[in-house]
Amino acid sequence: MTTPAPSIPTRPESLTFERLRQAGMALAASALTTAAWAVNDLPGGPAVRQFDLPQPATRIAAAQQDLHVMMLWICGVIFVAVFGVMFYSIYAHRKSKGAKPADFHESTTVEIVWTIIPFLIVIGMALPATKVVVAQKDTTNADITVKATGYQWKWGYDYLKGPGEGIQFVSTLDASQRALSDAGKPQGDNYLLKVDEPLVVPVGKKIRVITTANDVIHSFMVPAFGIKQDAIPGFVRDTWFKAEKTGDFYGQCAELCGKEHAYMPIHVRVLSEEDYAKWAEAKLKAQLAKADDPNKVWAQADLIARGEKVYAANCAACHLPNGKGGGAIKAIDGSALVLDADKGKQINVLLNGQNNIMPAWRQLSDTEIAAVITFTKNSWSNKTGQTVQPAEVLAARK
Repeated sequence: MTTPAPSIPTRPESLTFERLRQAGMALAASALTTAAWAVNDLPGGPAVRQFDLPQPATRIAAAQQDLHVMMLWICGVIFVAVFGVMFYSIYAHRKSKGAKPADFHESTTVEIVWTIIPFLIVIGMALPATKVVVAQKDTTNADITVKATGYQWKWGYDYLKGPGEGIQFVSTLDASQRALSDAGKPQGDNYLLKVDEPLVVPVGKKIRVITTANDVIHSFMVPAFGIKQDAIPGFVRDTWFKAEKTGDFYGQCAELCGKEHAYMPIHVRVLSEEDYAKWAEAKLKAQLAKADDPNKVWAQADLIARGEKVYAANCAACHLPNGKGGGAIKAIDGSALVLDADKGKQINVLLNGQNNIMPAWRQLSDTEIAAVITFTKNSWSNKTGQTVQPAEVLAARK
């Protein structure tokens, strides 16, 4: 009979060493991951280890920062004075020293002092704060007026007045940024702040921003400009800024507006007056050339090719590139609505939204809506052979 070899007990030192080795490897891996995700300060955007307000790019933002510092000092002095007196009193009049409490009912002098001093402090804080707030709300005499419309989850810009009047476009998170997020690989100083088309304005000009929304409440915020204005469906609000220097400035929707809230950045590019004039002229020409005749009859193949691009830019974030959807988002692949012979049903959903989940897409052109519907009706397992022409969308829009 073979006698089994005696087991060798594990020494406590070996266990400790192994735990330390594993912990060291975990820390090293964490450090490498952190190094891979390392970022630098983003001019016009967030900074690494930022403790103060962002570098101001407008006089209003600079005034807000001055108010912040002033309030901080006033509160700091009050804190030190009040707690200083309290702790001194506790120490100097403690029982072990034989201190005996004073016996009095009231003091007119104390009542007057602790009424007048706080009153003066409040007045000293209110006067400069009121001046800044009034200036913030003065949107008159603007050089350029832009309407910013919040959509789930992007911003639509319409230049209503001033140089560039008539320019319209939708600004969406850059597709490469979304791909990085989906892969769990955040990188770059402008991670989740890069857009396909920024809002462009000239330096030194007063820009009035009118805010509204198409679906839920959003909020237009650019910290470097000192502006934050809610965009509410059915209501119009406004704010303004005048950039003092050229460059790129970043913000985000500051209202929790749904599952894609983190993917709704704002990018403002400030150019010199000369460069802005060139941009506006080129943009208007390109927009005019791109404008589609809603009465044009398209071949199905051309509509599908156009619709694939529209779908990738506007629909894939929720319905997924494969059309399968997920959670509360319904699948398009195999959808009864998409397969229905009545094309008007799907046109109506895109124009007016559905069930407070699917937003309305009226900001898309008749051709874009016709193209994306044609694409969905003839992609994946959907092989309906149906074609929607822009004229059908135009008729439903009316």
